[in-house]
Formats: sequence, C-alpha cells, structure tokens
Amino acid sequence: MRKCFKIFTIMLAMMFSVTVMAQTQPYREMHKVKKKETLFGISQQYGITVDELKKANPEMQMPDYKLKKGDYIYIPYPTPQPTIQVSANTVKVTKDDITQRAIRVGVILPLHNVDGDGRRMVEYYRGLLMACNDLKNENISVDIHAWNIDIDHDINTFITNPEVAKCDILFGPLYTKQMDALSKFVQQHHIKLVIPFSIEGTHVADNPYIFQVYQRPEVLNQTTINCFMARFAGYHPVFIDCNDKTSTKGAFTTGLRKELEAKKITANITNLNNSEEVFAKAFATDKPNVVILNTGRSPELNSVFAKLDQLSKSHPNIRVSLFGYQEWLLYEKYDMENFSRFDTYIPTYFYYNTVAAKTQQLENSYRRSFGVSMQDAKPRFAITGYDQAMFFLRGLHQKGWNFVGTEQSVGNVQTNYRFVKVGDRGGYQNNYFMFIHYNRNKSISTIVY
Repeated sequence: MRKCFKIFTIMLAMMFSVTVMAQTQPYREMHKVKKKETLFGISQQYGITVDELKKANPEMQMPDYKLKKGDYIYIPYPTPQPTIQVSANTVKVTKDDITQRAIRVGVILPLHNVDGDGRRMVEYYRGLLMACNDLKNENISVDIHAWNIDIDHDINTFITNPEVAKCDILFGPLYTKQMDALSKFVQQHHIKLVIPFSIEGTHVADNPYIFQVYQRPEVLNQTTINCFMARFAGYHPVFIDCNDKTSTKGAFTTGLRKELEAKKITANITNLNNSEEVFAKAFATDKPNVVILNTGRSPELNSVFAKLDQLSKSHPNIRVSLFGYQEWLLYEKYDMENFSRFDTYIPTYFYYNTVAAKTQQLENSYRRSFGVSMQDAKPRFAITGYDQAMFFLRGLHQKGWNFVGTEQSVGNVQTNYRFVKVGDRGGYQNNYFMFIHYNRNKSISTIVY
C-alpha cells in the first residue's frame, strides 16, 4: 500500500562558531562539564567520537590537559556520512538528496488479526499512517510500503523483493530471529532500520544503519540506578520486602543496593508484614526517606500505601518519597491520589498523558478513521507509531542521510527520543529517560536525564 505527499525542504540549524587554524567550524552547542564526567561519556551523550570532540577543542590534545568541572567545551556535529555510490548490481545506483524527494518507507511487522502481536502492530502501523498524513501538512512527501512479516515468515525470501531494497528506511522487525539476515541486508543496501520494540541480540553494536529504540532490561536497570543515585543524594533509602515470590525486580534492587554500598550509603530493609513499631524503625527522622519495593504488583503496592498511611499518622515527622516501576503507570487512574500523597517517582522512557490536548486529538482521530478505540495499553501502540514516524521521517527530510537521531526530539505526544552512537562501528541506541514525578500538590512533572 502506498501514500504519496508533496515535497518541501525544511532546514533548521543551530551552531556556534570558533576560529581554529584560520577556518570557521560549526558547533552544535556548548557543554558545561559536570563532576566526574569523562571525554568518553560526553562523546557518548552527544553521539560523537572522542576524536571528534578533541578536534573541536584543540586544548584537549595538549599532553597535560585535564577535564575539569565547570569547563565549557564545544560539541561538534557528527562527521557527515559521505554520499554512497552503490554498485550497478544493486537496486540503488546512488544515495541521492532525500530532502528533495519523497521518503520511501517500508513497514515489516506482523500486520494481521490472527493474534495479539498482529493486532498490536496493526495499531502501530495505523499510528504511523496518521503521522504521514500530518507530515503532509508540513509538505513532507512519504511513499509507504507495508509487508505482513509474521513470526514464521522466511526473511531471506522477503529481502529478495526488489521493492524492499528501494526503501530508504524500514520499521521492524518484531522478532529477533529475523535480525541476522535483515541486518546484513540493510547494511548492504544502505537502508536505515528502526527496531521499534524490544528485541534481543547485539546487531546494533556493529551496524551503523540500525536504530534500536528500546534497550535490554539490564541496560534500563543500570540507567535507572544511575538516575536514582543522582536524584536521591541525601535521602535515606528504605527497601520493603513485599513477600512476592513472583517478582522480577530482584536484579534492580540488588544492583541498587550494591551501588549504595559502594558509595557507603546506609540503607535499611523492612518487611511489609512487620508490626507498625518495627516497620517505623527502618525510617530516618533527620533526613527524607525514599522507599523502594521489591515488586511492581498492584496488590502489594496497595498494602504499602496502607502501611505508609499508618506511619505518617503515628510519626508525622517522618518524610517519605516513593520510588516505583514503569508498570505503575497502569495504576495511575486508580492510585493518583496516593502517588501524589507519597511524592512518587516512576522511571520510564514514555508518558501517556490522558489529559493532553494532542493525546485526545489523536485518540479521537483514530476512532473516526478506523472505527475503534486504541487498545488499553501503555504505551499506546498507535501513538508509538505516530511518534516514531514523526521523529524519523521529519529528521530524514530535514537532515537527509546525515540524520542519526542524536538531536533530542521535542514535543512528541507520548515518547521522545535521543539516540547515541554505539562504539565506533555501531548504530544508535535511544537513551531518552525520565522520572514521572507525582508532586504532593497533585501536579505531575517530568525529570529528564
């Protein structure tokens, strides 16, 4: 299926300039060095190499140079990828200027009504189509092809289709087992590949054409731990054992406790079944407490709310904040009051804001267009498709083949993106991450890392 829209070039650029060796160089921005930052860490943050960072800041090449807190350094644009000449036996002869024509998009997901995977991906695809329709209003032209690639599809047969090789960007696949052949294919044909959902494998580590949106659980755990340590410095951590034998949160809580021990931060452990007196002894009275559960389940969370309610009544001098898990966003409509009461923080890479005007507009438009409501899931699949299409297609139109997603998206409906390069030979991983903070005054704020 295909939808074509008009073409118009929109170019936005921000740059700093500095004279170096009689040449004026463009820079994205200035960066103020924070405590314990390294050249490698800064280069990873901005999706550039250490060599690119050093070239932009000649003083870094001095033998006695040391990175210091408070220094301002130039952040360059990533080195542009050269125009690629493709041999005559492949479909593309040259990588032309994509900003001057329709972007050729391929969707390779299970698009059927057989099972949950298919129904979810159909909704995702519909959201992508809605984005393309809105991009039309920005005079951005898109040419879409979609293929139903289910779990049993032979990917090797699929990639022999000449229409696939003509694509500029592919969204998919959903299944890890299809990645080996597909990864080689997109690299051979110089096609950008967006992996829109969680997938196993390390193909992104050595393929510069891959954009991996969601990261492995261990990566997200470490990111959460790092952000926790930054946000709750000066708090007293209290771990509550909720006696949930089915819990999958052990890796996170164990990792967090190890990090606290390494920083010589004292933490207490108590049990949900402890008496009120024993439970209270785990909390500090001279500093704020941050509470961490070892489960994400709703029944145990409700019991903790009741326990903390008793604690606040009998010990009003004890200050408590609650640190949660992403699945708690599913409980928001039931637990909003308690989330605010206990100053709750939820780590996540998305936020579905039901009262936002754009969210409501998209949901209404979806019902009118397709005759059904979006599935009750978080994140919403249609809005995920919408946000990803807006980010990548707008980026390709604005920056052409040099678009690598390192500029943070702004104004997406549900999920923002910020990609960093993986090593010297790899692709790009999304590292956009935030805490949703339910403030005591019943407002909601986002803390972006």
